[in-house]
Amino acid sequence: MTFQPLAEPIRSVRNHWVNQIATHSAMRPDHVAFKFKGVDTTWKQLHERSERFADALSRRGVGFGDRVLILALNYTEYIEAVMGINALGAIAVPVNFRLTPPEVAYIVADSGAKAIVTDSILQPLAVGVAARAAGLDCVVVINGQSGEGVIGYEDFLAEPGEPHAPLDIPEETPCLIMYTSGTTGSPKGAVLTHANMNAQALTCIRAMEITPDSIGFCTSPLFHIAGLGSLTPYFMLGGKTVLHPLGAFDATEFLDEVEKEQATAAFCVPVQWQLICEEPTVKQRKLALQALCWGAAPASDTVLRAMADCFPNAFNVAVFGQTEMSPITCVLEGKDALRKIGSVGHPIPTIQARVVDDEMNDVAPGEVGEIVYRGPTLMQGYWNKPEATAEAFHGGWFHSGDLVRVDDEGFVYVVDRKKDMIISGGENIYCAEVENVLFAHPKIHEASVVGRPHEKWGEVPVAIVALAEGVDDLTLEELGPFLNDTLARYKHPKHLVIVPELPRNASGKVVKNELRKQYSA
Repeated sequence: MTFQPLAEPIRSVRNHWVNQIATHSAMRPDHVAFKFKGVDTTWKQLHERSERFADALSRRGVGFGDRVLILALNYTEYIEAVMGINALGAIAVPVNFRLTPPEVAYIVADSGAKAIVTDSILQPLAVGVAARAAGLDCVVVINGQSGEGVIGYEDFLAEPGEPHAPLDIPEETPCLIMYTSGTTGSPKGAVLTHANMNAQALTCIRAMEITPDSIGFCTSPLFHIAGLGSLTPYFMLGGKTVLHPLGAFDATEFLDEVEKEQATAAFCVPVQWQLICEEPTVKQRKLALQALCWGAAPASDTVLRAMADCFPNAFNVAVFGQTEMSPITCVLEGKDALRKIGSVGHPIPTIQARVVDDEMNDVAPGEVGEIVYRGPTLMQGYWNKPEATAEAFHGGWFHSGDLVRVDDEGFVYVVDRKKDMIISGGENIYCAEVENVLFAHPKIHEASVVGRPHEKWGEVPVAIVALAEGVDDLTLEELGPFLNDTLARYKHPKHLVIVPELPRNASGKVVKNELRKQYSA
């Protein structure tokens, strides 16, 4: 038998989301890929518009390996832009729209972006940053008009000219640079490949039991890996996604849309699920939800039990991970949600994970250590930061910075971030453990714990809490008996600060840096 090579170029068999969209465009052209604000976009429309976006970028000199920054709210055009950028073998750089001009300027300079995609709301920020950036002279504005220094998105797509040449884009090609929040200095850009995103898609398909008939509901900002990562199974299988506009989260509006669209799977951060479960009509809704997914921040036992009570016919899936891992590393399946409440589940089958001490020795079950990883979802490294990359990959494993313990059944429990651990009088205090107990107090709506220097003990915990509706006051003396039941005395907060609400970033995480700056002194 002799081997006959493919007549079609190798690019046609590459497995990445650019080709996946092309496949759905050919095989199910009129099926809805995305719905945004009541407007449907079919797979054929998504493919054609992404290709036209790539054509226009190509005519401006953007090519393989170049970077294009995206600074915008959630729109279907955001997804078209990512796919158009990747169709050239270029790299999309989604940016948090809540960053300040100097922070955005840093990412522009660090990534060496050649163009910016923005929207009419963020146009002043994008134009201001672009004006001071070397080599960046293309600003495309979603929902905007062409003018001095900018071009409207629809005008960009409608420009006449030569189409880009079809390219072979191997799966190992970077498709995204996702900048982390920069908790200890400048943000670091995690370089993620098409292969990473394919591995992420398989994880989501398995964890949330997604099929081609599933309807996803995306509330996450697309600049966050939880946003783009949640779309990967639908790119792979051809299912439909309802893209929720960004803004102040409204639980009633969320339920209205989920009910109207009969969405089968939804990812929300815990604070959003808390608001949803508190919505007065939640139990009367006629919903099709089968998978409730949460992650990006810890969920208290109180919230998890409320989810089980409000959605008895759906399974609750916890996903845990980080940007550098595309992002999911552990999944708690629905069948274990109540039996193993507080756990993030098992490491996913496609990766290797260990729990180690500071000398990279495996710790015994039940002991606390740092979880480290290898596998196909692992980033290539940090953009332009070889030293940070080498430190993260010390010992041949990726160091997550997450402190966990594993029970005798292999279930992982997150104890804290390594940098958040408080050492008081030689004893380790894990902020997440204290926060979980505080959260269950009937007078507390949300809580966070940070360390404060102490002359005798080295550090002591400080609790920053927002009170429940209708509650006016709470004291440490009042908290004491409640905490005694579940926390050793040395873990009790030594100071209590009451605030209207905790500061959170766009992905729902409490911004502990702000709390440390204000309350650690």
